[in-house]
Amino acid sequence: MKKSIVLFLHIGYWSIYLLLLLMIFTGLRFRITPPPSLTDLLLTNPIGIMSIVPNVFAFYGFYTWVFTRFLKERKIAWSIVAGILVAVTSAVIGCLSLNATQEVTNGLFADAKEVMGFMIFMSLVALVHGIVALVIRGFIAWYEDLKIKEELTQKNFETELALVKSQINPHFLFNTINNIDVLIARDAAKASIYLNKLSDIMRFMLYETKTAVIPLRKELDYVERYIELQKIRTAIPDYVTYHNTITTNNIQIVPMIFIPFVENAFKHADKVLKTSNAINIRVEEKQGNIYFDCTNKYHPDAPANLDHSGLGNELIKKRLELSYPQKHSLSIEKSADTYHVKLVIAQHEN
Repeated sequence: MKKSIVLFLHIGYWSIYLLLLLMIFTGLRFRITPPPSLTDLLLTNPIGIMSIVPNVFAFYGFYTWVFTRFLKERKIAWSIVAGILVAVTSAVIGCLSLNATQEVTNGLFADAKEVMGFMIFMSLVALVHGIVALVIRGFIAWYEDLKIKEELTQKNFETELALVKSQINPHFLFNTINNIDVLIARDAAKASIYLNKLSDIMRFMLYETKTAVIPLRKELDYVERYIELQKIRTAIPDYVTYHNTITTNNIQIVPMIFIPFVENAFKHADKVLKTSNAINIRVEEKQGNIYFDCTNKYHPDAPANLDHSGLGNELIKKRLELSYPQKHSLSIEKSADTYHVKLVIAQHEN
């Protein structure tokens, strides 16, 4: 919390307290003959001194010592003991403040019973101020902890996102390079085209994903290049079906939203490379919404613990919640041999 706000809380509390004292002393001064000024009554009169000095000590004793040393560490029993000690010490300070005035020597306390009664009263008043101090200090600590947790959450999210952005499946990268290497001997021109597509993918992941949003066109260009590179691995022409019906150029989207789903589709369709329509991907716009639909087949004998969600999907879910709160829907369905992802993003235009 900013120091100016903390200072405002302190000034506000003591201003309210002094205003309350002034209201009480205003009625009190007219019963004293001759009536003293409010300044004298508040700053030099024994009643004014004992109303301020011990309570200031109690407030900041609780604020700086009881809370920091005990309550913050959840030492409840020690907090109670320390609080009582501060309250009693404040009462002693109140008595010493009165001893510094002439009124005490004139018989303000008739016997030890009155002294004890005064001590108990002052301790209770000091305890009230101490509780208020704990409330204020607790609020400040809660707010600071909340900000720290938010910052840590954001840092963790940014770190995870950076990992996703910077991560290229090594198998995809190695396989693509090997496939291009083999293709060079058969069709050098085609191999060069694929090599440029791989270069475009690397450039996209390194540079284009640093901003909060990017044109949807760039995101879909990345998806399309990724699909074309994956097609090198199979001789089936309709192994992948990809439809993109979006033609507008003013659509913005957070980067790397679709690609984790596409990567998972290829990963889990890996054992059905000779199957037609193993993967179907469709992106379209309807009534101001973006519809992304990705379906892939996978082998029925795949291990039971085969994870279709993956780290990327979990991060995408978090990103969707942060980037499109109440403006998206994500449906993931799995059948005996098919995995289906359907994502709808609303209000995407700038």
